[in-house]
Order: sequence, then C-alpha cells, then structure tokens
Amino acid sequence: MVKAVERQYTGPADLRAMQSLAERIWSPASHCHVGDLAWQRFEHVGREPAWRTRLWEADGQVVAWGWAEAGHLSLLVDPAWPELAGSVLDWASPSEVKVLDGEKHVITALERRGFQVASDAPFHHYMSRSLAEVPSPALPDGFVARPAGSADVDRRVEVHRAAWHPSRVTVESYRNVMAAWPYRGSLDWVVEAPDGRFAAYCLIWLDAVNSVAELEPVGTDPAFRGMGLATAVCLAAMRAASEAGAEQAIVYPVDGYPAVKLYQGLGFTPYARTFTYRRP
Repeated sequence: MVKAVERQYTGPADLRAMQSLAERIWSPASHCHVGDLAWQRFEHVGREPAWRTRLWEADGQVVAWGWAEAGHLSLLVDPAWPELAGSVLDWASPSEVKVLDGEKHVITALERRGFQVASDAPFHHYMSRSLAEVPSPALPDGFVARPAGSADVDRRVEVHRAAWHPSRVTVESYRNVMAAWPYRGSLDWVVEAPDGRFAAYCLIWLDAVNSVAELEPVGTDPAFRGMGLATAVCLAAMRAASEAGAEQAIVYPVDGYPAVKLYQGLGFTPYARTFTYRRP
C-alpha cells in the first residue's frame, strides 16, 4: 500500500496543489471549493507569518492538507484516505475545527480525540441553485451591471471596504486575488451608480471541472442598500458563470445574517451546514 508523505507548505505552487485536491474531491459533502482557497489566502496582505500549513501527498498528488492559525484548523482530507484526518489533527493540535456535516471521516477523527460540538458557535448554511435558467437583472435607472476591469481596482476595493467595514482588503491584496487561479475578470461583477461609484459587487469563482460556481464575496455599499442591487449583481454574475460553463452555483451565508434571505430570494436552497468542534 502506498504511504502518504507529509511536508511543509512552500509557496504558491503548493496552494495550487491544495486547490487540486478540493477540485478532485468536490461534492455536496465537501466544505471547500477551489475559490475558497484563492480568496482566503490572498484577500489580505501580511498574514502569512501567522499561518502553519502542511500537505500530505501520495502517488504524486495531495491527499490531505491542514491550514492552522491561532488554535483554529481548516483541513481537507480525501475520503479515500480517512486515516489522514487524524494525522492532520495530531499535527495541528487545534482547539477548534469547523467541518461540514457530510465530512464523516473528519468528524469521526475529531470525536475519537474528544472534540465535542460547540452548540453556541455560529454556523454556515451551504446553499445551491441550478444555473439552467437565471432571470435577467433589474436595475434602477442609470445603474449598470458589468464586469470590473483591471483599471477599476481602486473602485472595486472601495466598494468591498464599504460593504465589509472595517476591512483589511487593499489595492495590493486585491491585485493578488486577481492574479490567483482560478480568478476570471469576466466573473467579477459590479453595479456602477450614475455618479461612477461602484454600489455593489459579486465575485464568482468557477470550478470548471465540476461546473460549480461559488459566490464569494458579495457586498453592497451601505449608501445603496435597499435598492435590490445585491440581487441584480448576483443575477448578472450567475448568468455570466452559466455562459462560462457553470451548471450550479453555491454560497455559504452565516445563519441569522440578512444574506440568508438574499440567497433564498435568488433561488438558493440549503443542502448542508457546518458544525464547530472544540476540544473540552
């Protein structure tokens, strides 16, 4: 039997290898989409020294990885290698791990090590919808939905920072996002107001192998909320994703937040949820 070999993360090429695992094993029972890794790794600048990342490889491909920071562990383990869930946990020795309810091999490893579900922890709804028929967006007079271009980075960052204030996203970090695989400028949509400001946005990451488009992130400048712009920009971005070959869209809003109702209104329905496990 082939034995998995573990090693430290060494740079961007390893991130691509981590994404390859996410792509290869993606299913409704997997918590990680290729876009998650690109956005989470590059949305901020200067956080790398606080991260510990390790890969497990077999037969020339990554079969598990762990990404630890301040007691929290994110991990992805090929279900064909369930024993590696324990290896990743033992390496990281985390106090807290968030998993999807379908990741039974990871849950088993957590419970064997005494971790328990934290009933008070926030959780994410994993939601999906078909992209077979996406309605055309409706916009107020003078507002335009379009992809953001390379010349729009400053305004693209401004609308994100306004929507998610306070935010650590900067022009530098967003250029890093734009340079990351599988970013496509054609799937980074904004609504432009009559005065030239960007009022809302939706970034979609396409896993072309699985034909799955992830919405991450989505936001509206508070000055423009209540106008239906988030709905409009998401519809425009999903139509573009459908034209690019996506068959399904997914999104992960936090329970209790307004975004849940937004995505329900866009036709998304829940298919899974996260649980947080903590060490007693």
